[in-house]
Amino acid sequence: MRFDDLDKTMRSYETRYDACADADAFLIARLDGRGFTRLTKELEPFEKPFDVRFRDVMEATTRHLMTCGLEIVYGYAQSDEISLLFHPDEQSFGRKTRKLNSVLAGEASSAFSLALGRHAAFDCRLVELPDRQRVVDYYRWRAEDARWNSLSAYGYWHFRGIGDSPKAADRRLVGLSPSDKATLLRKEGVDVDGMPKWQSRGYAVVWERYLKEGHNPVTGETTMTERRRLTVDFELPAGSTLDAYLLRFLDAGGASGSRD
Repeated sequence: MRFDDLDKTMRSYETRYDACADADAFLIARLDGRGFTRLTKELEPFEKPFDVRFRDVMEATTRHLMTCGLEIVYGYAQSDEISLLFHPDEQSFGRKTRKLNSVLAGEASSAFSLALGRHAAFDCRLVELPDRQRVVDYYRWRAEDARWNSLSAYGYWHFRGIGDSPKAADRRLVGLSPSDKATLLRKEGVDVDGMPKWQSRGYAVVWERYLKEGHNPVTGETTMTERRRLTVDFELPAGSTLDAYLLRFLDAGGASGSRD
């Protein structure tokens, strides 16, 4: 078979299952750590139930993903997951889901591994949402999941700390709603209402605009240029206030401005 014919045939197999995200859909990529239960419980001496070092490595990974060549306007992280909101005009790779998933999973895995100093891996899935309200609903859903996870973590490690076996600690919490878990832990003397917001709600890496002072060497005048830089928000709001907070990043103009 001639090479050109072989190349055409093989590429048809390679691209047979290619799919592209709808051009008008709001696109979110969610990345999850692979095998992180073993990483955090056995391989690394992380503090329980939450560890600032782990949080900082996740934050650094999120920052990297927002500067690795794709236009991401909002990054949210909690536990071992990261959710990235694409700019509405982002069309990299023709929005091929296979390509975006593989690129982001690879970038996250390498960034996290370098920051931690140990091999780690992420998987990635793309979520296509039809409108702005569904984007808000998505991030409220992940914030609720963060609340659920934080109560479960505090409960599990509290009961382990007072002598329960892993199975016994799990049994105390199984089937309980978040409000029931909170009530149980308050009775146990656990300050669930005073836990840091980044533990109970997650945190965001966002672009902020600012003016940078410069100097025109020709005129000698001082100039001001709009720039943007990444910043982390560990104090995310809740409820309807979160809705308003998120809607700011759904504006296509929210990502404009030169990077520093």
